[in-house]
Amino acid sequence: MKRFAALLYGTLCYLIFFGTFIYAIGFVANIGVPKSIDSGASGDVWPALIINLGLLALFGLQHSVMARPAFKRWWTRLVPDHVERSTYVLASSLALIVLFWQWRPLTGSVWNITTEPYHTLLWVACGLGWALVLVSTCMISHAHLFGVRQVADYFGRKTPTQPGFQTPGLYRQMRHPIMTGFLIAFWATPDMTTGHLLFAVVTTAYILAALQFEERDLIAAFGERYQRYREQVPMFFPRLMPGMKADAKKEVNS
Repeated sequence: MKRFAALLYGTLCYLIFFGTFIYAIGFVANIGVPKSIDSGASGDVWPALIINLGLLALFGLQHSVMARPAFKRWWTRLVPDHVERSTYVLASSLALIVLFWQWRPLTGSVWNITTEPYHTLLWVACGLGWALVLVSTCMISHAHLFGVRQVADYFGRKTPTQPGFQTPGLYRQMRHPIMTGFLIAFWATPDMTTGHLLFAVVTTAYILAALQFEERDLIAAFGERYQRYREQVPMFFPRLMPGMKADAKKEVNS
């Protein structure tokens, strides 16, 4: 029963995450959800600005603090290892749900592109950004990233394993394709409002700052191998001209 409860908990956490992810697409794109980034009447600017910044800060702090190895070492004294990742995923999902719920629209227009084909191209880019996020998670073990593998192994009495350093698919061309997808999805819109711009600017700043801590942790975990990878592979976008020699690529992936 204890193992089944852990499996059920991990599965529920994943389903909540996946529902939140789907809602996030509609929230940012203003499509198919009851409460989106621009829905509702605009109120006073300064209260809305303060509330929105507070919501973004809440998510950023939760997402970064709980991901740090020092926090995990303390946290796993209270939460079993096999549900630690699921709990992190649940906390991130809840922080996003609060953000969706309490977000205040700021509907002043920054740009509004209606001319074709640019209007359609921006929507296509937005969709491709979200697709890149999902595809990139699958390249590095989607199940492990969101805690499903851990609870499944615990349920099946298997020895837990940690994925080693890998550079599959897109990770050979850019170090953080998941974040590249988010950046594209947040900025690619034909109708940029003040609220959407605030969301895009703050989340971009958060991504840039958070990745500094993440890469520091990766260097601590994988040492010189990750350092070489960092030096040879761009962070977000592939180089237009091949920048890695064949022997350098072989060295990174060995």
